Amino acid sequence: MEQRHFGSTGRRVAVIGQGTWNIEQGDRRAAVAAVRHGLDLGIMHIDTAEMYGSGAAEEIVAEAIAGRRAEAFIVSKVLPTNASRKGTVAACEKSLARLKIDHLDCYLLHWPSRHPLDGTIAAFEQLKSDGKILSWGLSNFDVGGLEDAQKIAGVGRIACNQVLYHLQERAIEHAVISWCAKNNVAVVAYSPFGQNDFPGAATPGGRVLSEIAAAHKASPRQVALAFLTREKNLLAIPKAVAPSHVKDNAAAGDLTLSDIDIHKIDVAFPLGRSRELPTL
Repeated sequence: MEQRHFGSTGRRVAVIGQGTWNIEQGDRRAAVAAVRHGLDLGIMHIDTAEMYGSGAAEEIVAEAIAGRRAEAFIVSKVLPTNASRKGTVAACEKSLARLKIDHLDCYLLHWPSRHPLDGTIAAFEQLKSDGKILSWGLSNFDVGGLEDAQKIAGVGRIACNQVLYHLQERAIEHAVISWCAKNNVAVVAYSPFGQNDFPGAATPGGRVLSEIAAAHKASPRQVALAFLTREKNLLAIPKAVAPSHVKDNAAAGDLTLSDIDIHKIDVAFPLGRSRELPTL
C-alpha cells in the first residue's frame, strides 16, 4: 500500500488507515480481529479517541496491537472539555493507560475548545518533551483556527488536521486542503463513506462510481477512497469490522484514478458553496 508523509513529522504512514468510532458497539472479538487484520494488510495508522465509547475503543485497540506496537501508528484525541493545560496531560496519560502503550504517535484536540488554545498547545509540547507523544495535531479546525494554532506554536508543529470528508461533504476543498498543503499539514479524512448514506448503485452518483470501479476492477468504495486521497497530503481512516471490508479498504491504497475519472466524480458529486466546516 502507498505510504505518505504524515505532515511535518517525517513519518510515513499508509494512505488508508483504520477508524474506530463506534467500534465498541459490536462484537468485541470481531473488532479486535478487524484491527489486527488491518495491520496484517499494512493499515498501520489506527485512529481512536477518549470519547469513543468513553475509552472502550482505546481498550479494543490495546488488545489488537498487543505484541505489535512497532507496526502501528497510534493516534488518539483529547475531548475539548478536558483540554486545559493540566487536563490535556491527564487525559493523555489515561489514554496511554487504556491503550497499554508508553507513547502516542500523534495526539489531537478533538474539536475547538472553550479552553485557551495556547494552554492546550503548551500541554502538547510538554507531552512531546516528556516522550508521551511524538507529534500533535488538530481535528475539525477551519483555516482561521489553523492559523491561530500556527501563530501560537510556530511553523511545522501541527502534524495534521482530521476532518469530515466524503463525496457528499466536500467543504474542506474550498480552503482547508490548500492551507494544509502549503503548511505541510496532513489532512486526515474521517467518515469517508458518510454516515450510512454511501451512494447506492441506483443513484446517478452511484452509477458513476460503479462504472469507474468496473474499469479498474475495483469496488465503488475503493474508488471513493482513491478520490478522497487523490492529493499527496490527503489520508483517510475508514472504519471496518468485517474482514472483507478491511481488505476492500486496504486495496484502495493501491488504486490510482485518471484525470478523467476524477472529473467524472467531481461532476457527479458537486463541491457546493463554501460554508462553515461541518463536524460529526
